[in-house]
Amino acid sequence: MVMFKKVKSFTVAFSEPDKVYCSGDKVAGRVLVEVAEVTRVNSVKVLACGVARVTWAKGPAQCRQEMEYLRFEDVLALEEQPTGEGMGLPGNKYEYKFGFELPQGPLGTTFKGKYGSVDYWVKASLERPACPTQQVKKRFEVMDPVDVNTPELLSPVAAKKEKKVSCMFIPDGRVSVSAQIDRKGFCEGDEICINADFENTCSRIVVPKAAIVAKHTYLANGQTKVFSQKLSCVRGNHIISGTSESWRGKTIRVRKLKPSILGCNILRVEYFLQIYVSVPGSKKIILELPLVIGSRSGIGSRSSSMASQTSSEMSWVDLNLPDAPEAPPCYLDIVPEDHRLESPTTPLLDDPDGFDSPIFMYAPEFKFMPPPTYTEVSTAPARDGPG
Repeated sequence: MVMFKKVKSFTVAFSEPDKVYCSGDKVAGRVLVEVAEVTRVNSVKVLACGVARVTWAKGPAQCRQEMEYLRFEDVLALEEQPTGEGMGLPGNKYEYKFGFELPQGPLGTTFKGKYGSVDYWVKASLERPACPTQQVKKRFEVMDPVDVNTPELLSPVAAKKEKKVSCMFIPDGRVSVSAQIDRKGFCEGDEICINADFENTCSRIVVPKAAIVAKHTYLANGQTKVFSQKLSCVRGNHIISGTSESWRGKTIRVRKLKPSILGCNILRVEYFLQIYVSVPGSKKIILELPLVIGSRSGIGSRSSSMASQTSSEMSWVDLNLPDAPEAPPCYLDIVPEDHRLESPTTPLLDDPDGFDSPIFMYAPEFKFMPPPTYTEVSTAPARDGPG
């Protein structure tokens, strides 16, 4: 153990520590060794791995599966000294350089989920006489590019569904929904523009909503595990019996998300836009429109969302108030939905499914800058003195 303490530090450093690598890129770096006195070294080895792993417990058994994307091994040597067993290191810092290329073709994007992950790392091993092998591991990030500017992902997606509602086995009308989005592929920061029509002929008040949902599918030992998570949500107005509502250009923004993972045999990351209607006392009507979240976005993929982004980022500072006094505009017409209150205020009905919070009446509230102050200006001429 005395010799083991002679190594003061043993680390791995990448030449580009903040880089996100893609297939075919070169990963380079150094293994840094610092010693306090002369230490004999048999070898310094490096192992680079990229592995997709899926694991979960099913009763007493363990479902586990692995898929390897990368494996690289090498024995490193100091540039100023020849390679050989029994190398002496006087008290100083030493660098062992390494480098390798990622395989060409699809690679799994770095990912960490509830039941699986895709992980890439470099592990260095320091072997010395009569001492345990000392190891250090450092991760790096890999992304499999997903281009959303392909014809398939630029095509519109649409669906519709209708549900008959009953009460104590007595027919109580129906609720229908149809929806369309102008394309399938999106990137972080894009706005999804939704066109939808809702019709309610039942006796209950229903609420239309839309949400971006992530679906993680894990496969191991012939078993499948699915984990779904709602990421963001918007909602429309309540639809009373015998009425309908239409969304024209209602938007929901794509937040920071990992790109879709569709090429891995044991792990898939998919996204959907759910358009659904909450019906009290009955199951929701749900439409699922598939989404592909990409890693890069060109001008063409963002052009359809430019107008919606401009309107959603409007602030009170940008408004040009007229010179003549007039009634203030309706807050609901000006304030983007992202700036409105998302917490419930006055309960109206209960949502029995438990997927969302109860149905509430909502009041707008400003999170950032308050509305401008409106003052009345008298148009009567001022008098110089008593008449």
